[in-house]
This record gives sequence, structure tokens and C-alpha cells, in this order.
Amino acid sequence: MDHEEAREIKRQLADYVAEMYGNDVTASGAGLVGAGVALGLSPVRDGGYGLAVRYRLGVPKARMVARKVAEQVGPMADVRRTGRIYAGPRRAVGLRTPVATALAVGETGRTRPLRPGVSIAHRDVTAGTLGAFVHVDGALHVLSNYHVLVGSPSASVGDPVLQPGPADGGQDPQDRVGALAGFVALRRGAVARVDAAVALLEDPSVELDYPEVGPITTTAEALGDEEVLKVGRTTGLTRGRVTAIELDDVVVGYGEELGELRFDDQIEVESTGTGSFSRGGDSGSLVYRTDGTALGLLFAGSETGGDNGTGLTYINPIDTVLRELRATLAG
Repeated sequence: MDHEEAREIKRQLADYVAEMYGNDVTASGAGLVGAGVALGLSPVRDGGYGLAVRYRLGVPKARMVARKVAEQVGPMADVRRTGRIYAGPRRAVGLRTPVATALAVGETGRTRPLRPGVSIAHRDVTAGTLGAFVHVDGALHVLSNYHVLVGSPSASVGDPVLQPGPADGGQDPQDRVGALAGFVALRRGAVARVDAAVALLEDPSVELDYPEVGPITTTAEALGDEEVLKVGRTTGLTRGRVTAIELDDVVVGYGEELGELRFDDQIEVESTGTGSFSRGGDSGSLVYRTDGTALGLLFAGSETGGDNGTGLTYINPIDTVLRELRATLAG
């Protein structure tokens, strides 16, 4: 199937799933609320697309519905179990809580000048990853996730951002590197597309290089099957492959304050190595192609599921992130 044909089939099958769930689910556009089945486009090696069907553990009927959807699609269906998907807000949440500092292989210590991949967080959050440096209104900012730089609806613009994050020993004020400057709000019950925020830096002296590619200044839309890298606070440099695009109804756990939030139009990545592509604490990492082109901002994942059993990682399209924050990559 070509791109447009696959999109139309996804739309039709979203309606089909809604009908199967009856009163248990409500439809909204091409996505679903509460079904436990996410639908997207899965790249096929010949350059076309199949249908990505993802079902969550623990959701009644999800596996059965995913199987019935796959029967409708036939051999062009790519069905995977995701496990439960978590982000990592200010309090411990499921399995995405930042891995203990002693077990992390990335940069968890105090790092100056700042560079991509190091531990960073709001003063009331545990720890996440500094994803990129961006310009907003001509000033240099740090880019990461909402749940890393904001963490709670009670946070405010101007709050201190620490490097390393508090879970890695960061303390206010000696480890303050900037202040929360802007974010895309996450709200209980609302459909989201990005988990993103920026902090204004106090010292603009930074290192812009990413492992193997140097500075990253260009972006692209993920088309599927790209080989990608990321450098994160927990797992360091890892490699993966884009296994799905335009995924709707990716349901992510955010703890008591926000509950489970639904994200539409997301990108899925699976590890091509022996371990996970990401773990708790890698949230906020920039995901980029091997040619140094940015594709997305890592925000959530599962510790189980996927073809190799090491979990699946979810990223926001980078162009959507930058547009929402009115930011450009610094290079």
C-alpha cells in the first residue's frame, strides 16, 4: 500500500474498532480513547506501508480486538504487544522511574559545559535527559520533556532547572543551569501530541555535538524504517529502527496528577541492539538519523513487548515539537 491508501485503511479500521467496543470506547478522529489498541502505519521493506496494530497488556479485549483487526488487514498487518507505556513525572511511575544513578551508563554527574544526553530536571522532578539546545526568540534554551522540565501542573515559568537532576544529586541553587521558560501543557482527559518544554540557559557556553554525527541542525518527517540513534542519561548511546509512524491512541501513564494520557501521531522505535533503546531517565532525548537529521523527542516507553522483548520507545515528531514551542535547533 502507498502512504495515502494506508492512512485511509487506518481510518476505516479505527471506526471498526470503535464499533467492536461499543459503549466502552469513544472515537475521536482517527484515534480511540480507552480501547487499548493503537493504530498507525508500519513500513514495509519495499517502500510501502502496512498497518501497525499495537495492543496493551491488561486492557480487556485489547488482544482479541487486535487479532480481529489483523484478520481484516491480512499479511499487511504488523501486530505487536506493547506492554504498559509510561513516562516519568515527578513521582515514581511504574517501570519508567529513572534507573538508579549507580546503574545508569549515561551522563549522570555534573557536566560543564552542558551537552546533549546529560541528566537534567526541574528541581521537583527526579531526572531526565537534556535533548537539544534550541533558540527561542533569539535566546539559547534547553529542550526536553514537559515531565522532565515541568513535571506538575503546579510548576511555574521561572522555576529552577538543575543539572544533574535531583535523583542524580543535583541541588538548588548550586546546580541550577537555567529556568523553566515555556512548555506545551498536558491536561487530564485531553488528547496530546507532544510532551515538551524549554528552559532558558543562564550560561550559553555549551557543546553542540552528538555522538557519531556532530551538531544537529536539520529535521525531517519520519517515514518509517530509518536507522536512528539517541544519547540519554540512563542508557547512553543506543541504536534502533523506526517501526511505526502516525500512531494514534498511544496511552501513556503519568501518575496520579495526570493519569493516563492519550497521544496521537506518534513515532515508535525498537532497539536494534541487545538491550533496550531507552529506559526510565532517557526521557527528553533527541532521536536522530545516522546522517545527523533529527526525527523526534523521546518521551515514553515500555520495558516489555516488541519483537525482541526489550520494549518499545515512543517519540514526538520533532517538527511538531519545535512548532509548538516556537523554537529552532541551535547549531
